[in-house]
Amino acid sequence: MVTRTADRVRGARWSQALRAAGLFDVPGSRALERAARLAARLLDASAGLVVLADGDRQVCLGAAGRTARGDADGPAGLREAPEDHVPGSLLRRVEEAGAPLVVCDARPGLRWPGAEPAAPAWAAFPIRAPDGEVLGALCVLDVRPRRWEPHELELVAEAAGAVESQLAARISEGRARLAAARLDTVLEQSHEAFLSIDGSGTVTAWNTAAERLFGRPASEAVGRPADRLIVPQWARRAFGEELRRVRDSRGPAPSGHRVEMTAVDRTGREFPVEMALQADHEYGEPVLHAFLHDIGDRLAARRGLEQERTFLTALLDSLDVVVAACDGEGRLTFNQVLREAIHASEQPVRVEEWAEAYRVHAPDGVTRLRPEEVPLARALAGERFDDQEVVVHTPEGRPRRLLVNGRPIETADGRLLGAVVAGHDITDRHRIERMSAAQRAAAQALAEAGSSEEAACGVVAAVAGALGWTCGEYWQVDPGGGTISRLGLWTRPGRDLSALTRDEPDVFPPGQGLAGMVWASGRETWIPDLAADPRDFTRKGAALRSGLRAAMGLPVRSDRQILGVLTFFTDTVQEAEDDLVDLLDGIRAHVGRHMERRRAEELALALAASRRRLEQIIDQIDDYVWTVELAPDGTVRPVYTSPDGGTAVFGGPLPRGPDGFAIMTGHVHPDDLPAFIAFHDAVASGRPAEAECRIRGMDGVTRWIWMRGIPRREGDRFLIDGISTDVTERHRMAEERDRLLAGERAQVLRLRELDRMKDELISVVSHELRNPIGTIRASVGTFLNDPELTDEQRMFAEVIDRKSAHLQRLLDDLLDLARLDSGGITIDPRPLPLTPLVLQSVDDHRAAAEAKRLTVTTDAAEDPSVHADPVRLRQVLDNLLSNAIKYTPDGGSVAVTVRREEPADGRGPEAVVGVADTGIGIPAEQYSKLFSRFFRASTALQSGVKGTGLGLAITKAIVEAHGGAIAASPREGGGTVFAVRLPEIPRRATGERD
Repeated sequence: MVTRTADRVRGARWSQALRAAGLFDVPGSRALERAARLAARLLDASAGLVVLADGDRQVCLGAAGRTARGDADGPAGLREAPEDHVPGSLLRRVEEAGAPLVVCDARPGLRWPGAEPAAPAWAAFPIRAPDGEVLGALCVLDVRPRRWEPHELELVAEAAGAVESQLAARISEGRARLAAARLDTVLEQSHEAFLSIDGSGTVTAWNTAAERLFGRPASEAVGRPADRLIVPQWARRAFGEELRRVRDSRGPAPSGHRVEMTAVDRTGREFPVEMALQADHEYGEPVLHAFLHDIGDRLAARRGLEQERTFLTALLDSLDVVVAACDGEGRLTFNQVLREAIHASEQPVRVEEWAEAYRVHAPDGVTRLRPEEVPLARALAGERFDDQEVVVHTPEGRPRRLLVNGRPIETADGRLLGAVVAGHDITDRHRIERMSAAQRAAAQALAEAGSSEEAACGVVAAVAGALGWTCGEYWQVDPGGGTISRLGLWTRPGRDLSALTRDEPDVFPPGQGLAGMVWASGRETWIPDLAADPRDFTRKGAALRSGLRAAMGLPVRSDRQILGVLTFFTDTVQEAEDDLVDLLDGIRAHVGRHMERRRAEELALALAASRRRLEQIIDQIDDYVWTVELAPDGTVRPVYTSPDGGTAVFGGPLPRGPDGFAIMTGHVHPDDLPAFIAFHDAVASGRPAEAECRIRGMDGVTRWIWMRGIPRREGDRFLIDGISTDVTERHRMAEERDRLLAGERAQVLRLRELDRMKDELISVVSHELRNPIGTIRASVGTFLNDPELTDEQRMFAEVIDRKSAHLQRLLDDLLDLARLDSGGITIDPRPLPLTPLVLQSVDDHRAAAEAKRLTVTTDAAEDPSVHADPVRLRQVLDNLLSNAIKYTPDGGSVAVTVRREEPADGRGPEAVVGVADTGIGIPAEQYSKLFSRFFRASTALQSGVKGTGLGLAITKAIVEAHGGAIAASPREGGGTVFAVRLPEIPRRATGERD
């Protein structure tokens, strides 16, 4: 069975340890025999024995008692049971039970090993290994059936425990002996020399490999100083110091320390060895265990590899091509040409990090290669390729352009050992090609350009594109010479430079921006690194934010005059290159000549176009435009005249002659000849002048001519530009205007006289009518007081009284207007509180309001004081309230408010009286006329309410006489709001009112 097999394996393991400890080989183990004898005596049993399992055998290692040996000194052979007694034996039963077995009477079936009958009574206690496995049993036997008492069994159990302790010690001893035997076997079979050295340097162990390596047997080596056996004399001192350092150390020495040293064998031959030291302490003393092996072949191979590597390195460094290689793990090797080209050496980086570590880019110099696109990575992946072009940026930011081939390195059986790429640094060649391409492109752009702007855009695009730069601009000096503006712009497709080209100004004065700096200095400016350059100029921050690193500016000249500036920007640090500067010098000279020629052509075309436009304009006007030259002898010769020759102004073409001044003099009206001569003398002296004079035209008609002339010099010539205009109609209109103005002035005088007479008439009539009307009202009052009047008489008397009162008010208004016009109205201002006056006026009009069922409300919580005439101010309030009541239908409302306001314009505090009604209102377009004399709103006329149209005019005059203002506005929901504003006077310190 499997279980039994596993049990036998475990049992064999323990029995192997016990056998190694010598337990099975020592006849009559005294310790176990004493335990068996003690157990038999304590229980007064016939015999005691210790039985252990040894594989499939049962071995009795201790036996004592009468049954066991017949007598006290019986034969020893009784200790071992025969193999045929194992089935059903005592040990098997104990092992299967795993617990003590106690039998009081076994006579019916149990037989004891041998021919003798088995003991009828016995007790067996298991003996276990440290892991609990049953190794055997401690048994006590009795030839008589008996009852085993509990205290007797406890004694047997204690004896079994003592046996277990003895066996555990013997197992540990056996294991140690087995381990030592195995170690000895390993050391003896090892191909490396092994020796142990104690603290004094004496050899304590020496294996067979050490005998072979040093030529000394172990018998000769053990017990002798190690340095004299294995170390040359010249190295013994250092070896001894190392041993003393280990001996004097208090803790364990570091393990696994390997050193290369020179050893010597018995014949005196010195050879290199590698020694691995393992430090330990035994019984408080330091012990060194050393493994040594001859490394002569390895050192020779290493020297050979180093020589081959040196040879290969020298070979690679002697080549004029760039070479990079790696092994299968990706460890890199560069030749000197590559190191110098990219300013970098080999770094311990992974294959995936090559592109970033060495800044490897695509041919555009901007796009970083993906890890799998790096040439060496492609070759390491097994790819074979030729002519891959890459750009490597040096740590300083300068690009180097390489053209490489790649191959994997493989063994004959196809195993990959590494990869290699080799090629050429084509930076200089590429730069020359770019320069040639830029020169050709610039020439082609200039040849194909149809304007200065096309030429500028074409040149910067050609140069920047061919040289691989990011942005190019052409800035042109404006004709006035005060500013420089961008005429041409090119940016690399897909590159966003809006912060530089759109959000920044494109016109600069001298000294501002890169273009302005170059223009002001007149010299080329090269900025290798914008971030490191200390100069600050407009657009520098925008360039850095856009990722630009270097910039340059070149003035474009024509002789000594600067026509414009070329500026270029790139994404990488760019040191100044003499050949590039020379190339750009040639391009900008070509551009300068082209721009100068193009500007001359454009100016000529513009001048011709301007002349045509001028002639078209002149042809559309009636003026005579002329330019004459004043010769040194005083004669006047025509240079330019209007296309019609003066027909529109002078009635026909002016005659030609050697002296235009003399010709014109004969046509000037004699009265105007002094003015014409003064005009001639003024312009001849270099001053602008103008004159108007009558000139007889070619058709015999005399016209008024307005002449203007401005002198100028053109080289040695003295020219006068002028315009002559026929102003005859203007003079005629002026004469007519003067006649009309004289008539208007006479009419105004007549109207003023009539107005004065009207005012006098109104004043006289008013004064003459006041007394009769007053008499009539007094008489009517007397009649009304007569109780004997009939109803009809009383009605007629009331009508007379009402009409006479209306006439009296009308006369008062007319007199007030007359006084206002003449400035004769007087006010008697004094400090007075406004609120009581307002409340009094409201109370006086409340009866009229109640007659129409009107609701009159007042809001006079504030009580401002004003400087006013109480009589005139009461007149204002009565006019406003009576109008509000008169023009508000029955059942409406009138609201009166008194408040203070602080105007925003800083005029000081104001007292404001508001009168708002829900009446018939006023059309919006009529508010501007509301305070005019005799004006009545259309709504008032339509309502049929009588009125003179004088009340509001008088009200406004009174308010303005007090330094105030009145305004009217529509009320929300219908009606009108009047607001009277008067300057408020401050309260006294006591808070009382005047």
